[in-house]
Amino acid sequence: MSHDHDIELRPTEAQTRAALDPPSGRTGGDLVVETLHGLGATTVFGLPGQHALALFDAVRRSSLAYVGLRVENNAAFAADGYGRVTGEAAPLLLSTGPGALTSLSALQEAAASSSPVLAICSQVPAAGLGGGRHGYLHELRDQQGSVRDIVKSVHVVRAASQIPSAIAAAWESALSAPHGPVWVEIPQDVLAAETLLPEVNAPDALPEPLVPRPELTALAADWLAHAERPVVLAGGGVVRADAAGKLRALAEHLDLPVVTTYGGKGAFPWEHPLSGQSWMEDRHTTDFLADADVLLVVGSGLGELSSHYHSLAPRGRVIQIEADLGKLEANHRALGIHADARPALQALLETAPPREDPEAPARVAELLRKVRARLDAQDLSLERELLTTIRAALPDDSPSFWDMTILGYWAWAGFDPRGPGTMHTAQGAGGLGLAFPAALGAAVADPTRPVLAVTGDGGAMYSLAELATARQHGLPVTWLVVDDGGYGILREYLTGAYGEAVGTELSRPDFVALAESFGVPALTTTATDLGKDLAEALESGEPRVVVLRERLRMFGES
Repeated sequence: MSHDHDIELRPTEAQTRAALDPPSGRTGGDLVVETLHGLGATTVFGLPGQHALALFDAVRRSSLAYVGLRVENNAAFAADGYGRVTGEAAPLLLSTGPGALTSLSALQEAAASSSPVLAICSQVPAAGLGGGRHGYLHELRDQQGSVRDIVKSVHVVRAASQIPSAIAAAWESALSAPHGPVWVEIPQDVLAAETLLPEVNAPDALPEPLVPRPELTALAADWLAHAERPVVLAGGGVVRADAAGKLRALAEHLDLPVVTTYGGKGAFPWEHPLSGQSWMEDRHTTDFLADADVLLVVGSGLGELSSHYHSLAPRGRVIQIEADLGKLEANHRALGIHADARPALQALLETAPPREDPEAPARVAELLRKVRARLDAQDLSLERELLTTIRAALPDDSPSFWDMTILGYWAWAGFDPRGPGTMHTAQGAGGLGLAFPAALGAAVADPTRPVLAVTGDGGAMYSLAELATARQHGLPVTWLVVDDGGYGILREYLTGAYGEAVGTELSRPDFVALAESFGVPALTTTATDLGKDLAEALESGEPRVVVLRERLRMFGES
């Protein structure tokens, strides 16, 4: 047997000297920090807790920047925001029991939106594991079981020597297509015990590329090249794979109209002649997709929102490129290609011969004319003007984060993101509270760009504590709170379904006075002054709150 390709395993002289004489006083917590540093992490998010003290002490003595939030759920949202804008795994440090459980709804959003959050959680001492026998504070009977159905993978540590490998495996899992949150669990005594192990060198945790099978892309390329009315539906997988450029090249190579899902916002230029934009909850868009003789779905599982509540019924062939094997053909029969979007689109681009369709831009223009006519008939000028105003005030390269609020629902469909990876929403899992803490995470990643967060007054109540975080770290996030006195979208849903709303009207604070009590400048604006006030806040380079008191409406089906 030949060993010509064996890798070099002999340590260097410097590595040998360091291994034989490690610094004293190091703990399991230091092994965590050293591994993260070796993997390329520069920043960690979280909250300290009793069982995680040694881990936080190790962070204190390291070069890692620590961003502490006030609630674990918000810390997880902040890590999510950091992961979305950087594409890097975002370490999240949590403590046992209540701290772990409080993070779960944010980790559900990270999972649904394929965001690479690396949660590292403490556990009771190893001797107390296995069913509540010892009665430790914060103890859960099965902590990892509480998260297993949410995160992508769980990595359990029971000895210090397991720490580097477990964290490296989790890191690779988080960044393998499809991205997602992962969980590492380490007992308190393992974190706190002194270790004689050498300092951790940079581990190898590069994910393997998920490439398509060539016979499948050959068939898909042939279908597209010979189609009469092909259409592309581009999802969030295109953005996460950094494949927007490949998608545009393929669309122009084959004259393919492109519609983007809500998760795929920014995957294709909004004003391109082939852009059908992203009016997914519009019957004209649904008909346009269904009428394609070849529908190429890239980076989407065709779930509820991406299929207009499962009303999409394609009449032609469907090609589905999807990195998540469980979503491949889960909702529609298709030529399923299990691959990341970037190599799959590259394969189609290299394989398909050019195709010319001079009528394609006209078909797209007719679709958008129908969408505009439907909106014109509903007297929704205020809502449409607000999106235009916000777009004009926000710099093109600034990230925006939108909560589950009526204006956020409008933005899903009608906001021009001006580029991939600049618009982020909570539509993966649909929970309240993502926008402001996730925007803080994005600002940590790049404090030179202003970031916008948009919430309603109901969703704002989930995140108020993080005004302290914004002020403490001086993060340039402008928080637009649309205050309509309640849960506006639920008010509409309940009234539409049952004729009357219940539980939606809220007593809320004076958001301006509240923000100022945290040392965050704030003001109340109007629809007329919003553009000026928002631009000034975004240009300030500091946290700001802008409150708009308006009662908005959603667009209807017809």
